Amino acid sequence: MLSGILIASMAIAAVGGLIRGVTGFGGSLVMTPALALMYEPKLIIPTVLLLETFAAVPMLRGAIAKANFRVIVPICSAAFLTVPLGGYLLVNMDPVASRRWIACTVIVFALLLLTKVRYTGSTKWGPSLVVGSLSGVLLGGTGIGGPPIILYILSGLGSIDAARANLTLAASAISIAGLAMLWFRGLIDFNGPVSVFVLGPFFYLGTALGMRFFRRFSEQGFRLFTLLLLIVVSLIALIR
Repeated sequence: MLSGILIASMAIAAVGGLIRGVTGFGGSLVMTPALALMYEPKLIIPTVLLLETFAAVPMLRGAIAKANFRVIVPICSAAFLTVPLGGYLLVNMDPVASRRWIACTVIVFALLLLTKVRYTGSTKWGPSLVVGSLSGVLLGGTGIGGPPIILYILSGLGSIDAARANLTLAASAISIAGLAMLWFRGLIDFNGPVSVFVLGPFFYLGTALGMRFFRRFSEQGFRLFTLLLLIVVSLIALIR
C-alpha cells in the first residue's frame, strides 16, 4: 500500500515535470524544496538532478550546434572546480540548514525573475568564472545550479536560440559533474523511496503533458504562476 508521503512525492514529481514541459525550466526548483519538506536534502538531490539531466538529453544535439563555447567553457570550468565544495556542504550541513539554504536560493531566484532583474555587464572570462563558481557550489550543495547561469546567459546580447543552447549545454555539463560527485560520495541510491525509478515516470509524464499542451497556456500567466508557486513552496520549507 502506498504511503501518503510517497503519493505526495509522486504528485510533486508530476507537477515539476509539467512546469518544466511548459516553461523549459523550473522542474528542480519546484521539486527540491517541496521534497525537502519530507526527506533529507541529500536523499532527494541526486534523484532530482538525474531526472533533470535525462530530460535535457534530447535537446543536446541541437544545443551543441548553436552554442557559443567561448561563453560556456569558462562557466563550466569554474563550476567543475567548485561542485565538490557544494558536495561537502551537502554532506556535512545540518538537514534543516540545508533545506533552508535550498529555499533561500529558490526564493531569491524567483524574485529576481519576477522583478526582471538582468545582468548588464560583459560576458568575458572574469564574470563567467564568477558565475560558474557560484553555480558549482549551488549545484553541489542544493542540486539547483541553474539560477546564476540563467540570469547571466539570458542577459547577453546574442539571439534567444543561442542563449537557450548555451544554457542547455552549460547546465547539462555541470549537472553531469554534480552527478559524478554524488556518485563518488555514495549518495546516489536507486532503491530508495525517492529513487529515479519511483519518481521518474511521473516526472516525465508531466513533462510530456506540459510540452504537448504548453500552447494552450498563456506563457506570461503560467510563468507568473510558476514563480509565485516557487516562492510559496520555498517559504514553507524555510519556516517549517
